[in-house]
Amino acid sequence: MPVGGIVITGRPEDCEDIVTMLKTLDGLDVHGKDASGNIVAVLDTESSEDMERLIDRINKEVKVLNVGLTYLNTEDEAAQLADGVKLPKPFGFKKTIDIDS
Repeated sequence: MPVGGIVITGRPEDCEDIVTMLKTLDGLDVHGKDASGNIVAVLDTESSEDMERLIDRINKEVKVLNVGLTYLNTEDEAAQLADGVKLPKPFGFKKTIDIDS
């Protein structure tokens, strides 16, 4: 299961609305915010593909200015790939990769 740390940026006056929206999302925990409109959250999803979808979902919110990935751990998926398991789409890849090629 991938785990990622993100910073979501919005205008300071929109910060509470963004936090309220974020709290409705599965796989995301809000850990803090500051007066400048930055919100710190942790993503814990079933797959890299789910994490990418969640980041895209957040980034499409009108009041969100930016979503920055600050930490990513895909150790579980890396181990699966090393064992020859074909994953649908590892984080950052556009399609399935074949490590035997």
